[in-house]
Amino acid sequence: MNLTHLTPAAGSTRKSKRLGRGQGSGKGGTSTRGHKGAKSRSGYSRKSGYEGGQMPLARRIPKFGFRNFNRVEYKGINIDVLQQLAEKQHLEVINPDILVSNGYVSKKDRIKILGRGELKTKLNVTAHGFSASAKKIIEDLGGSTIII
Repeated sequence: MNLTHLTPAAGSTRKSKRLGRGQGSGKGGTSTRGHKGAKSRSGYSRKSGYEGGQMPLARRIPKFGFRNFNRVEYKGINIDVLQQLAEKQHLEVINPDILVSNGYVSKKDRIKILGRGELKTKLNVTAHGFSASAKKIIEDLGGSTIII
């Protein structure tokens, strides 16, 4: 195989319209922009959300609520999920890398262990946060909770 022999699939590419290349092209003269006005001139750009002088939608609709941009989002993982994972793979240590490799969280997620379900095995769990009930359940069985 030679890279010079590669071509796109049939019908997947089109020629672009060449504007302003004379009257014979059918796209000459005003180059499909119409006559006069700001929109026909180079450098024109409309402000986003501008509605021709009409009160814009962003200003017509009432505003409410508050979103705290300092909020830290956690991905919650329950105790019963840890139990299933420990049984399935015979684990004693659970950390974010194991949860990522098993598809429970993505690499950038912050993980908080929550207290739903029951734990039967001793586990050493490493995460970004623990609920009070989850921490109690893990430590009652002799396991440890390590906060990253």
